[in-house]
Amino acid sequence: MHPRCFLLLLCLFLFFSRTGAVFGYGLIRCQLTSTNDVAYLAQIYFNKVLLAQYNSTAGNFSSYTESTKEIVDNLNKNPTFLKQERKNEETCRTDIQLALGLFLKPVEPYVSLKSVEAASSTHPAMLICSVYNFYPKQIKVTWLRDGKEVTSDVTSTEELSNGNWLYQIHSYLEYTPRFGEKITCMVEHVSFQDPKLYDWDPIPASEKNKIAAGTAGLLLGLAFLIVGIICYKKNTPGRSLVPTS
Repeated sequence: MHPRCFLLLLCLFLFFSRTGAVFGYGLIRCQLTSTNDVAYLAQIYFNKVLLAQYNSTAGNFSSYTESTKEIVDNLNKNPTFLKQERKNEETCRTDIQLALGLFLKPVEPYVSLKSVEAASSTHPAMLICSVYNFYPKQIKVTWLRDGKEVTSDVTSTEELSNGNWLYQIHSYLEYTPRFGEKITCMVEHVSFQDPKLYDWDPIPASEKNKIAAGTAGLLLGLAFLIVGIICYKKNTPGRSLVPTS
């Protein structure tokens, strides 16, 4: 018997097995979880009361009343029925991905580079390339050293869901600094026309601000000094030589 026919018969059985019944119906849901995963639910209601449910997360049917317990046990022992429900789950996932592709546009990520001390490592330093708030989930983060891909001493997290349709990922590079080298975090995402490169600058922004402020102060002081010397020269009376007899 086809699974959907079985569900229909189940609804009719429940409808006519109770005195004063109002109605019974089945409901199929494709819903997104808090982690942006897809859950497929096939539910049987009678007089607005949930009697039985197939949940793709659990992979089987659950009974919520004594009257449906035996029926649900038989459904869970039916491989044909469970196979059909798994196929329905795949259809559900495909349809939701198509819907998301139509209504959700790619979101460009924000990228941050920072350095930390490498604990329990043969390398004295570690760089972290953090990529925040991007959509869709698919992304590639690569480390470059003087333009060449680094394949060793690199670890990365999985794409982590923020719970708001957006994701984040973190990639770690353990390394020994070399003078004059250039280390780059390359990010590839559908929201970019081309891969974007983020170069590591060993001088923190706060230090740069201090250097810039010190340089500006020095130049300003030098300008005042030059102006002062010019004014002094202009205001000092010239000396004339008096011949002696």
